[in-house]
Amino acid sequence: MRILIVTSQFPIAGEPNRGRPVYQTVRELSRLAQVKVLSPIATYPRWAQPRSYLYRAADQGHVAPGCDVDYLTYPALPAVSRPFNGHLCAQALSRPVRAFAPDVVLAYWLYPDGYGAMRAARVAGVPFVAGARGSDLRVRDAISRRLTQPVVRAAQRLLVVSEDLGRVAVDRYGADPERIRAIPNGCDAALFHPGDRRAAREALGLPQDDEIILYVGRLVPEKGLRELLHATRRLAATRPGVRVVFVGDGPMQAELAAALIAEPALPLQLAGSQAPAQVAQWMVASDLVTLPSYSEGHPNVLVEALACGRPMVATPVGGIPEVVDVASGVLVPARDADALADALVQALDRDWDEATLALRFSRDWQQVARETLLACEEAVAGTRTARAAYAADSA
Repeated sequence: MRILIVTSQFPIAGEPNRGRPVYQTVRELSRLAQVKVLSPIATYPRWAQPRSYLYRAADQGHVAPGCDVDYLTYPALPAVSRPFNGHLCAQALSRPVRAFAPDVVLAYWLYPDGYGAMRAARVAGVPFVAGARGSDLRVRDAISRRLTQPVVRAAQRLLVVSEDLGRVAVDRYGADPERIRAIPNGCDAALFHPGDRRAAREALGLPQDDEIILYVGRLVPEKGLRELLHATRRLAATRPGVRVVFVGDGPMQAELAAALIAEPALPLQLAGSQAPAQVAQWMVASDLVTLPSYSEGHPNVLVEALACGRPMVATPVGGIPEVVDVASGVLVPARDADALADALVQALDRDWDEATLALRFSRDWQQVARETLLACEEAVAGTRTARAAYAADSA
């Protein structure tokens, strides 16, 4: 089968961990089918760079190991071009889609990527499958919501990373429940597994006796990082050996760095963006991992933390309760900094069985790829059946 993947959520120059779950899926899917990736990246004039995230321009020569990927560009303006970005994306995709001649088009990220892929697939006369990651279904602006709806309804199969996201697709966008397939993320057990905490701390230059709380992800307010900063201040007053480490980068990096300058005694460490192997080492070195997000799909950091035998303190949003329960962590209401601080103390004071936590999740990326391929095969078979039925009715 020839599968064309369309997604901007893919590693790019300067951001090698971008879209890592999609990349892991595509790399394994490439072992099962002939897969081509088209990664459409919006480009902005120098005088109109977006401020809402760390913008990275596309490098068309960038290589993603194990994947055949071409990076495409289309012009955009922050906010102004949003209603048209799907159409601009479709124009950029039109020629390379025809050149690859796929059996099916699969898009990860619903708007504008999925919208452009939907239009390109329609012109090419091939079935269209959409993959939702979380934030693309829980979009906040009315324009993106309106333009996401036709993508969700047109997809012959809608792949979601949690059962919760499937319910969102049905309730908010009118998706057909029969077309939805929940395919949770996997985990690379070769990297994420229990290890020697003392050795990991020594390698990272961390004190052996500190209580280390780890956050891994984008540095954005929606991840609950201001609440985590507040909780850090509270913990510092009661637990002298606590240290909160942020692994990742994003728009809040300057704000967090400023907090450290203003409060030199704040037990906060900014470790920057790290490769997956280093993320695993940080997890092994930690006492617990936290993710106090306002909204999530099926965050991979939870799966990886559990695979390393580390408990979680997280919020019960999106698909998080499908991964974290009382046996593997503490769930705390979103946007409640004091409750977060109390939950972190509760988790630090509790004895956790590392081996038991690590056994809770054994799903790998090969299984994710097999389920993804099956969904694509269902879409192709359904299209063939529909065409045959139409031909019979027309005869």
